[in-house]
Amino acid sequence: MFSYIDHLECTQCGKTYPHAELSKISPCCNKVLFARYDLQRLKSEGTREMWAERASNMWRFSELMPVQNPENILTLGEGGTPLLEANQLGQKLGMKHLLIKEEGLNPTGTFKARGISAAVSKAYELGVNGFTMPSAGNAAGAAAAYGARAGLPVKVFMPQDAPAANKKESLMAGSELNLVEGLISDAGRIAVTVAEEQNLFDLSTLKEPYRAEGKKTMGLEIAMQLGWKMPDAIIYPTGGGTGIIGMYKGFQELLELGWIEGKPPKFIAVQASGCQPIVKAFQEGKDVAEPWPNAATIADGLRVPGPFADYLILQAIRETGGTALAVEDSDMIDAMYELATTEGIIACPEGAATLVGLKHLLEDGFLKRDETVVLLNTGSGYKYLDLINEDK
Repeated sequence: MFSYIDHLECTQCGKTYPHAELSKISPCCNKVLFARYDLQRLKSEGTREMWAERASNMWRFSELMPVQNPENILTLGEGGTPLLEANQLGQKLGMKHLLIKEEGLNPTGTFKARGISAAVSKAYELGVNGFTMPSAGNAAGAAAAYGARAGLPVKVFMPQDAPAANKKESLMAGSELNLVEGLISDAGRIAVTVAEEQNLFDLSTLKEPYRAEGKKTMGLEIAMQLGWKMPDAIIYPTGGGTGIIGMYKGFQELLELGWIEGKPPKFIAVQASGCQPIVKAFQEGKDVAEPWPNAATIADGLRVPGPFADYLILQAIRETGGTALAVEDSDMIDAMYELATTEGIIACPEGAATLVGLKHLLEDGFLKRDETVVLLNTGSGYKYLDLINEDK
């Protein structure tokens, strides 16, 4: 049970770098760095069955995770979330194989726990002094919790109008809370500056190599939960897009190992109508996205006007035959109610957006009703109770 990590690789030009030192983006192209593993050695020394025998959390996949010494793993039990059959909702939509990956059951209530656990653990292993974290909300809460677990200081930067729950959980876990005028992009610029000035490590989305490795485990789990097969499509609420990028990477690693059947699922990015840079770029056939002006949506996780890894999100969508679409805020709230009343799932608005997207894709025939489709509910609706009207 140890990591087979081998090196880091620039996602633009393929140049390689050592993994045994703190890394951010690639020095060659200023792009995302991917962790690469010695898959041939793992294939000869291990089997997929070894994962089934371990505790049900994301660190069961330690061979495909970046931390080399298990003593450096900082965990709160993240991962191992259920893949729920949505029978009533599926019946309503005429679908036989509708599934929901319920990430709201993670520590701190969202899938952010996976990425932050991986990134903080690896940075801890490499001797970091502390962290900065720009966030629309949930990633800051997770960074605060895992920073506390590591015994290291965390300075979070989030928009002034971020959800109250995220501000409170950050403060409660002992982080320094900094509220910023503007959007996550503005918070990001300040966080980077503070990190450089104070010798802290910035955990911005995909500006270090390991948050994607934590998110990757959602894909590894989905494959495992489906009996080492892949679904036909995964509908994912897309802000920074780490989940799409990570899951696609994970499926490719499983295919290279020969531990999975089929081809990667169609990745479908759902964004908010008030912030849809990926949708626009996809529809226009572009490889990069222009920053979305005046970004606005109730789904804070989708309010990312200029995702740093836009080119990787678009690549994953196109290479898998997926698509991208935008949905309205009001429809997300209606879908929060629908998920709760039909399946008992208290979903965040971002997760509910996937149901809205699914309905559009069934109506226009992009998805077939007999396909196996996974909706990603990225977080708990209990963090968004202010969106629920008690009089409804």
